[in-house]
Amino acid sequence: MTKKIAVIDLGTNTFHILIAEISSAGMKVLHTEKISVKIGRGGINDGLITDSAQKRALNALAHFKAKIDEYEEIEIFATATSAIRSAKNGKDLVEKIRHQTSIEVQIISGDLEAQYIYDAVKKGVKLGDETSLIMDIGGGSVEFIICNEQKIFWKESFEIGAQRLLDLFHYHDPILPEEIDNLVLFLTDRLLSLIQACRKYNPTVLVGSSGSFDTFSDIYRLKSGLKKNSEQTELPLSVDSFHKMHIDIISKNKDQRMAIPGMVEMRADMIVVASILVNFIIIRCDLKKVRVSSYSLKEGLLFNILDRLNNR
Repeated sequence: MTKKIAVIDLGTNTFHILIAEISSAGMKVLHTEKISVKIGRGGINDGLITDSAQKRALNALAHFKAKIDEYEEIEIFATATSAIRSAKNGKDLVEKIRHQTSIEVQIISGDLEAQYIYDAVKKGVKLGDETSLIMDIGGGSVEFIICNEQKIFWKESFEIGAQRLLDLFHYHDPILPEEIDNLVLFLTDRLLSLIQACRKYNPTVLVGSSGSFDTFSDIYRLKSGLKKNSEQTELPLSVDSFHKMHIDIISKNKDQRMAIPGMVEMRADMIVVASILVNFIIIRCDLKKVRVSSYSLKEGLLFNILDRLNNR
């Protein structure tokens, strides 16, 4: 017996869809797609999803629903994260989505989001016994998980995503040194519990989960002349290459960043604050190695759905 499922991740920056067919032979991915919706733009730090952002969200989900309708007897699982979770009108948007597309969206907690990310990353990257710090940079929140292959030692979700940081600190382009200093002071205060956890558990490896880390890896790969393998779930990156990339990124304006091989339009604005955040974490947590997982929230949600289906 085969079953088709569609997994939709309503992120703050990007909406993702993954459609898969499940059978006794395993899982076959039928379709994946992402749309840059940026529902946090213009209102995330005020706890609002603007009218224009809601329109972009509804248009993206109408497109996803049309794609889903190409398949027969398909079950839909949709989750919303930080921007919708924290917005005063987030539940109103979820109701509009249900009314206009018949897609039922579950707003998940930051803690559950971190759990799904861990479940995804440990399938994409062989974590082994060494203690790693998984980091997922969203537009609204950033999830951190200190773990190894067997267990989670500590996890927390912080509402300091790239759209929030962009709006709060990145006023000039290139970003000014004093804006960087202000951002670092902000991170020092907000991430105190993470720094304390890193001192306790002593992770040595940073594992980036998709998103901005995909772009960092693509820049590194193209600069190093490495071929891209679409089957790979672990992507190349090194600490030294990231540090060089970081210095380059924060010194450029948007047009100059777009000229970097591997940069994509949807990341060009937020990559500056994302890079500062990653650099801060590497230094403050004294991390010696960087790895990148192509798996993130949507894959974690998919794996959990499969477990539930198998246990029915």
